[in-house]
Amino acid sequence: MSVIAAISTPNAVGGIGVIRISGEGAIDIADRVFKSASGKRLSELKGYSALFGHVYDGDTLIDECVALVFRSPKSYTGEDVAELSCHGGAYVAKRVLRAVLSNGAEPAQAGEFTKRAFLNGKIDLAEAESVMNIISAHGRQALNAAAAVLDGKLSKRINNIADSLTNISAAIAVWTDDPDEDVPLAHEDNVRSVIASSLSELEKLIGDFDSGRAVTEGLETVICGRPNVGKSTLMNLLAGCDRSIVTEIAGTTRDIVEDTVILGDIVLRLADTAGIHKSDDTVEAIGIEKSLKRISSSQLVLAVFDGSQPLGDDDITLLEKCRGKRALAVINKSDLEMKIDINKIKEYIENTVRVSAASGEGLDEIKSVLENMLGTSDLDSSAGILSGERQYACCVSAVSSLKEAAEGLNAGITLDAVNAGIDYAIEKLLELTGKTARDAVVNEVFSKFCVGK
Repeated sequence: MSVIAAISTPNAVGGIGVIRISGEGAIDIADRVFKSASGKRLSELKGYSALFGHVYDGDTLIDECVALVFRSPKSYTGEDVAELSCHGGAYVAKRVLRAVLSNGAEPAQAGEFTKRAFLNGKIDLAEAESVMNIISAHGRQALNAAAAVLDGKLSKRINNIADSLTNISAAIAVWTDDPDEDVPLAHEDNVRSVIASSLSELEKLIGDFDSGRAVTEGLETVICGRPNVGKSTLMNLLAGCDRSIVTEIAGTTRDIVEDTVILGDIVLRLADTAGIHKSDDTVEAIGIEKSLKRISSSQLVLAVFDGSQPLGDDDITLLEKCRGKRALAVINKSDLEMKIDINKIKEYIENTVRVSAASGEGLDEIKSVLENMLGTSDLDSSAGILSGERQYACCVSAVSSLKEAAEGLNAGITLDAVNAGIDYAIEKLLELTGKTARDAVVNEVFSKFCVGK
């Protein structure tokens, strides 16, 4: 593979700018632009060594520099790697990168360093995906979850399941070739037991997915209600700043206002929507229609009601839209006399909380109720949890196939037919860790990375 190079630090002013070079010949290219203060060349160094000096573009001095050398296979990519650390600043880093590229390196593509680490067996695909999750972590639980996957805990769980199923599949294959031979692993009770234990573990991973997503990716959350119930005030309370305009005039919010907020360990991708009511105003009506669509597509609904007033027709319309959705009823204006029928609300939405969005009273209770609703209070993020839709889809496919195999076994179909379902489940689990992932899947994973990582 060719030598690649990229800036691995943010494109902004900072204390340091790092240019990473990887591939056979990377250290020689670094030697062409770097001159150490001692006169020693980078190619003379052992791995995990550094030299201080200066970096040049031809005869032109660019900056002071600390150059580090990592030797194959004990580097991030598994290849020879050189890193040139100069003073932080977008222009300085770009000048150094330009000098490196003009001396034989090629620009790295998005995620190419980590992709090479995967291709060279340094990490598997699930571990590779966790790298970007670490970079984008919003809080403690998100960081713990990503670090656990990078440490191989998810892959270990998946590999243990795949190994058990592989042993059963191999035993069934031996028995199929010679039905007269007694193969204990291929006994129906044993096959049934392994399928059941595999299903149990996979369903636990799937069951924790939404909880995990609440602390890693965040949930698409819509704040909705009729006009003047305090939606925008609640949005501002959760965001910790004025994101939505708050007035006593009904219909102030006509379009969707969005922000990402962190509530404890929960990440909410919030959308404050137009008040739900009948309107003859064309622009306002469009905003209301958007609100209704957002309720249908959201992963979590914060339905806001004015606790100081009885439920109206618009409130009932909202409650109908929330039926069957993961929703929290926020009864606002708790500082006023309560006139709302909370029992009626609970016919549609199980979880309710009383707050005063204007004063901030009830924010901790919202956090507590959401933690219980989403399962984040009991989530063991360090155990190795699914960290994306691709991994989730692989597990769902494996579960579906194993359930078909179990049903077939109970129906009395032959073991070789049952084994087809087991083999497909194994294939999906190996795809999750990248052992059998197609090039298109691998390329899609790394296309989401930033350049330089």
